[in-house]
Amino acid sequence: MTAFRTAAILVAAGSGTRAGGSVPKQYALLGGKPLLAYAHHALSSHPKIGAVLTVIGEGQEALLEAALGTTPFVTGGATRRESVRNGLEALLAGGFTHVLIHDAARPFLPARVIDDLLTSLDAEGGAIPALPVADTLVRGEGARIGDTVPRDDLYRVQTPQAFSFDAILDAHRRWPAEQEATDDAQMLRAFGGQVALVPGDQMLEKITHPADFAAAETRLAAAMRVRTATGYDVHRFAEGEALWLGGVRIPHSKGLWGHSDADVALHAITDALLGTIGAGDIGMHFPPSDPQWRGAASARFLEHAASLVAAEGGILDFIDVTLICEAPKIGPHREAIRASIAAILGLDPGQVSVKATTTERLGFTGRGEGMAAQAVATVRVPARN
Repeated sequence: MTAFRTAAILVAAGSGTRAGGSVPKQYALLGGKPLLAYAHHALSSHPKIGAVLTVIGEGQEALLEAALGTTPFVTGGATRRESVRNGLEALLAGGFTHVLIHDAARPFLPARVIDDLLTSLDAEGGAIPALPVADTLVRGEGARIGDTVPRDDLYRVQTPQAFSFDAILDAHRRWPAEQEATDDAQMLRAFGGQVALVPGDQMLEKITHPADFAAAETRLAAAMRVRTATGYDVHRFAEGEALWLGGVRIPHSKGLWGHSDADVALHAITDALLGTIGAGDIGMHFPPSDPQWRGAASARFLEHAASLVAAEGGILDFIDVTLICEAPKIGPHREAIRASIAAILGLDPGQVSVKATTTERLGFTGRGEGMAAQAVATVRVPARN
């Protein structure tokens, strides 16, 4: 394939009213993650896409940040066409030669589709994914059916649609303001551009109505695999140290000693998360020999592990942590620890379990010399063919 610089525009500016819910559908949760996060990850993680720009509706900045964190965006217009135009104009200075335009309402975007689109752009000014129409088509005559419509050469068009950047920008600039287009490929063809067809994918079905979320959950479950991993950590008690457990400072006569803040609970959870994606252990990512981690808050370690899981397309479902010690008593602090862990990981507190036990005064924890924690993380990750 010829080398070119490719950007992607993720169109997420609609109100999504037909899908119901308290927020626009692109921010509604699907499998525990905002809908637009799936398509954004598919685009941003593809090795041939150099930049992803999200187009949002006016006043949706806080929703976008909650869904994706800090990410490039531009505010859209009153119609989809205007929103795409705003995105194209914002990308103009980037020197991109090609662009993919994708609807956030199509969350599951196979890498194969992106590859096929970009390959077709070697020969054409545009390319779109499409599926042949399989159902019988008829015209309606009131409440009765009319003539059958031949379905030969009929296709259902999907996104992303891929284009030569200059060609699609020119088409948007020349398009009559009083006329709306059903998609960007139509606009390119109106001014003489050629658009190739590549095989679409059933996973690219669009979410429009409330029932579509249930269907999407089914597709998501079929495309994911459950992984479970454990973590274990130990720290000794020391005079003059603060005791941090699960990101909460616990009143106690002694604290735990370690190179960081020695939060034994967060360290165990971090190792469990890293284990779900085969990413080693906490010491590989944050070596005790590195002075930059001296006294560091262990929440940073856990956030890093969670970001690696997210980068793999993973969904964190549940965390279970058991604290092993004779003292302090964990019961009075259980809910605060649970809420803290949930907040660090962006989970509902109901997805976090915090338990405690003793060793009946046996071993180093029984003698009050230190504390241990073991954790179990359950995640879903995309199935690999």
